[in-house]
Amino acid sequence: MNKRISITIVFLTFLNIIAIGQNKGWDGPQPAIIDHLKSISSKFDDYETVLKPDKDEAEWWAGAPSVVRDENGIFWMAARMRSPEHPRGLRGFEIRILKSSDGIHFKKVHEIRRESVPIPGFERPALLIDPVTKKFKLYACGPWKKGPWAIIKFEDADDPTQFIANTAKPVIQAPAKKYDRDVSVLEYKDPFIIHAAGNYHCYVIGYIRRNERLFHFISADGENWKPVGDVNQPIMDLSGWHNFFIRPASVMRLGIGYLFAYEGSSTTWYDPVYNVVTGIGFTFDLHNIVDLTPDSPLIISNTPGQFFTLRYSHWMIVENEIFIYAEAAKPNNSHEIRLFRVPFE
Repeated sequence: MNKRISITIVFLTFLNIIAIGQNKGWDGPQPAIIDHLKSISSKFDDYETVLKPDKDEAEWWAGAPSVVRDENGIFWMAARMRSPEHPRGLRGFEIRILKSSDGIHFKKVHEIRRESVPIPGFERPALLIDPVTKKFKLYACGPWKKGPWAIIKFEDADDPTQFIANTAKPVIQAPAKKYDRDVSVLEYKDPFIIHAAGNYHCYVIGYIRRNERLFHFISADGENWKPVGDVNQPIMDLSGWHNFFIRPASVMRLGIGYLFAYEGSSTTWYDPVYNVVTGIGFTFDLHNIVDLTPDSPLIISNTPGQFFTLRYSHWMIVENEIFIYAEAAKPNNSHEIRLFRVPFE
């Protein structure tokens, strides 16, 4: 059986992580996995912590990983580092670049500080390799020139240690209103970008009508982007367990179509702005998504404190495993980047 088809079967049939612990002080519903998704939870009990926050304290977060593997087998990660020393919403102070020979043990090799761009704060970066030039591309997001959040791009580099902070420029920004009372997307953040089917595809959070929704852009060169479909039309709905937020996480090739990992939260959960967990979908055309977990999330932190957060996951095939990097909540309300390794036959 084709390896990628085997992966599809594994995920559609079995995948799950069960949360443990209690959210003290909150009596309402918690993120939970429904029974038919719990069949192989023991396969996901183990994980590797690949990046810790600078301090093991509440609100110190290491997260939002974006990972590529180059033609020499070296893993490169871009991650967002976050500190409580800054206002909420602007706590991402650095994009950290790390390098690893095995995808598990990473060493810091470069950093882009927000004051060097300059920009008030960062969230998720996106790191990838140009299939033609073989140069590395790095995207990020933040409030651009004291305006709304936008997707920015740094000048391409031969090596991720060579990205230059002050080369950043906006590549996806909020659309102009079509008419005076138009309810348009106000800002964009947290890109996941993949090169597939001959184009670059960018999946982003668009903030529209006070909700975080999921939008799709396409580009031939990674520089000039246009929306797929109407600029104000999200590609997945607010419904079920993700009726408060729904956001992109990752896209992974399966040979026949693509696994589409997404994340969301419920209006009934404790602080759904940050209590964000992960589900999966499937797409043949990179735009129309079939939700495979409409009734409950698929993956939540198995070390919760106030939050069950498991978000910003990045999924990739490595030899005979799927590596899933994700930002996960710890009991003390710090976040770290973990690696889950899912073997397949």
